[in-house]
Amino acid sequence: MSEQRGAVTWVPADDAWDSSVMAEFAEHVEADDGLRLRSYDDVLDWSLRQPGEFWNELAQWQCINWIDKPTASLESASMPGATWFPGGTLNYAERALAHGAALGDQIAIIGRSQSRERDEVTWTELIDRVGRCRVGLRRLGIRRGDRVVAFAPNISETLVAFLATASLGATWSSCAPEFGVRAVTDRWAQIEPTVLIAVDGYMYGDRAIDRSDHVEEIVAALPTLEHVVRIPYLDASGTDGWTPLLAEHAPLEFEPVPFDHALYVLFSSGTTGLPKPIVHGHGGITLEHVKAWSLHYDLRPGDRVMWFTTTGWMMWNFLVSGLLTGSTIVLFDGDPAAPDLLELWRVAADEKVDVCGVSAPFVMACRKERICPGDELDLSRVRHLGSTGAPLPVEGFEWVPEAVGAHIQVGSMSGGTDVCTAFVGTAPMLPIRAGEIGARMLGCDVQAFRPDGSPCAPGETGELVIAAPMPSMPVGLWGDVSGERYRGTYFETFPGVWHHGDWITFFDDGACEITGRSDATLNRGGVRLGTSDFYVVVDSMPEIVDSVVVHLEDTSGEAGPGELILLVACAEGVALDAELVGRIKVALRTELSPRHVPDVIDGVPMIPRTLSGKKLEVPIKRMLLGLPAEQAASKDSLANPVALDHVAAWIQARRTGGGR
Repeated sequence: MSEQRGAVTWVPADDAWDSSVMAEFAEHVEADDGLRLRSYDDVLDWSLRQPGEFWNELAQWQCINWIDKPTASLESASMPGATWFPGGTLNYAERALAHGAALGDQIAIIGRSQSRERDEVTWTELIDRVGRCRVGLRRLGIRRGDRVVAFAPNISETLVAFLATASLGATWSSCAPEFGVRAVTDRWAQIEPTVLIAVDGYMYGDRAIDRSDHVEEIVAALPTLEHVVRIPYLDASGTDGWTPLLAEHAPLEFEPVPFDHALYVLFSSGTTGLPKPIVHGHGGITLEHVKAWSLHYDLRPGDRVMWFTTTGWMMWNFLVSGLLTGSTIVLFDGDPAAPDLLELWRVAADEKVDVCGVSAPFVMACRKERICPGDELDLSRVRHLGSTGAPLPVEGFEWVPEAVGAHIQVGSMSGGTDVCTAFVGTAPMLPIRAGEIGARMLGCDVQAFRPDGSPCAPGETGELVIAAPMPSMPVGLWGDVSGERYRGTYFETFPGVWHHGDWITFFDDGACEITGRSDATLNRGGVRLGTSDFYVVVDSMPEIVDSVVVHLEDTSGEAGPGELILLVACAEGVALDAELVGRIKVALRTELSPRHVPDVIDGVPMIPRTLSGKKLEVPIKRMLLGLPAEQAASKDSLANPVALDHVAAWIQARRTGGGR
């Protein structure tokens, strides 16, 4: 339970509601059925009370092209098993390109890469390329239901291939080229793809990363592959399968598919076993993403949006859906810290981005380096800075108005690969408090539950659950014909209610605070501590590059405080001596509380993180409890695989008497 709320760091303009896309939607609803909606709370309350009507009105307002009209909007609200828009057929790609006829020669995609020159693709060019790619994939034998996969970065070719795949009713999946071979094959072997689209390598900052050998190993491990289309990305003179694929022009067509037809398969991080193959449908993604981008981020045709992501993270799928609003999407491919941490800010300024998305660790890294992008760049057009990947600490919210721009609304949001969206976030008419997320997103019945399944009171921390169905909840898990694995993953803890695995606290005004994973809880003498609090203090110290904290519960039966362990990676040339350990303890005691002072503080060369940047709190805890490293986490799912070896070596030394 939070004792004190953060200060208000941003206040909407007086006309924020009247000038918003959400107000336009409210006017549509009033004209359609007479319902008066005059605030965010009004729209939210209606979307939760009458979800079928809300999503149906959204579909009408957005002119969703139903090839076959649905017989209802929400036929069954049971979870799992909710039935959305039965009988209706549509196609995600058709809706993503629907603005193309009107926008024509306006820019649809801007590519910014450290591997090639900046490029622009107009709406007309995008439609032409998708049509050509569609014909090319059909020549390779791809039909409805087949799987097309891409080992490719955040570039226009990847986006074109995805839309072409969707237009055929085939199913897409992508991995970023920085994924290890095992991480890729563990994912794609489950879905048995027919066609692979792959780059030969890429630049990361000033480093050339050759992936030719990786591609050959991936191909050898996937016996169902019939074709490999190679994109000469690192070596422009290399084997080119992309140009022949797009050689033939044809009018773009779209395969009508049911609402829950598989659009793409996203995968969980896979740190503790085979990644879960999470299937998302055409209809749910179309409606959820057009809702999020238009109503929560206020995007209109001609606006520009950029979110730093790789193709192996659900934020890439989310970013691509900016096209649903007619916006221009900026694709950044490369190292966001090369040549320095100003690089993403430079791109945002150069491309006149309206909505810019980054990760919470990136914001905190910029703060730690004391850079001031707003002093060096023209960021006047950026109206919203989105943050995801981890809870954004209070200090991150405070840094943005000081160093980037007081005009920018900072929106921390939380959701996940499982729903391919955020379920708590913000909107342009909501104020921002440091350390908090503004509200439940529309149509998302997010609640905090006690262990017995009863709702928490305002200010009380509980398990994050979703108490009513959302259209973008997974169609299922690939290969899980009976649905048993799906039910066990999300609905076993609280029957009939989606359990997400985060701790969340709601306040009286609907804002909330997420304090970490419930399976990585730090519980000291009955007091729950959030891991993010530790990282704000420790990772802000100039001597510390990274850290991870885990808690081992007392198993003696005496309900003691257990053991709190902090591992830190020091900056180059810095030793974790007694003096630095002492300063870490003092900082945690004074800035947080005596309960936050670890029992053990020790150093490792680096802290293991997933490819999406998350720290391995749970796998490290399991290793401390005796699970072998190779069973606790898959190295190929990590951004820095050797880091797991360092932690394993530290644990072994601890067992033989080492450690502080």
